[in-house]
Amino acid sequence: MNQEKILKILLAPIVSEKTTMLSAHNQYAFKVRVDCSKREIKAAVEMLFGVNVENVTTSIVKGKKKIFKGRIGSRPNWKKAMVKVSEGQMIDVSRT
Repeated sequence: MNQEKILKILLAPIVSEKTTMLSAHNQYAFKVRVDCSKREIKAAVEMLFGVNVENVTTSIVKGKKKIFKGRIGSRPNWKKAMVKVSEGQMIDVSRT
């Protein structure tokens, strides 16, 4: 896998109250591309942050239906990845 593709896999870290509490257990959440696999996500996190990834869990978040000025539309679907890193390692999401 080339480095250009790896750099485009992770779109943004998810920073919320729930994900901040998970960081105490060495778990971090990222918004990723919908078409990427768990192996690609693992390779991207290991290369970008220099940590050892133990586990990757993904889920697809369905977009909500919205009405704006009488027209019905929908937000796009997106993929969320929960990454667990090895004990003693951490990712600084405020830096990204």
